[in-house]
Amino acid sequence: MQVQTKHYPKNCLLTVMDCYSAMVRNMEQVVMIPSLLRDMQLNGQGQQAQDGPPDLYNCFTMLKAICVDVDHGLLPREDWWSKVAGARAHGAEHEAAETEDKEERVLGQLDLEAQFHLHFSSLHHILTHLTLKAEEVTRKYQEIMGQAM
Repeated sequence: MQVQTKHYPKNCLLTVMDCYSAMVRNMEQVVMIPSLLRDMQLNGQGQQAQDGPPDLYNCFTMLKAICVDVDHGLLPREDWWSKVAGARAHGAEHEAAETEDKEERVLGQLDLEAQFHLHFSSLHHILTHLTLKAEEVTRKYQEIMGQAM
């Protein structure tokens, strides 16, 4: 697989985002029957998933969902909370809002530059890790289908 990315510096967040999006698109093209990934562990050799880490299918759907956010931006805050909360009661939303306000006050006391570097490096690390996970899901699917390269 050849990942085509725009020409940004190697450690640029945009490079990492482009690489992640390209790897997920490749994964989507390779994985023609996602249901074959159910109950298969990411690191196992054809083992059935236990109650531990998520199976390949859950990784596949998570990687696709994150890619939508990376490519198209975040949902508005209210839409995101309704999606995440689902059937949660109004009390849980109020409690989450109070917790968020408390976190914002604490973060507001920290140096903005330090906050930026913390979140930027965390995002860079997470996207790099997710890119490797997408590559691993693709490779595992190819092994399942007998197409390992």
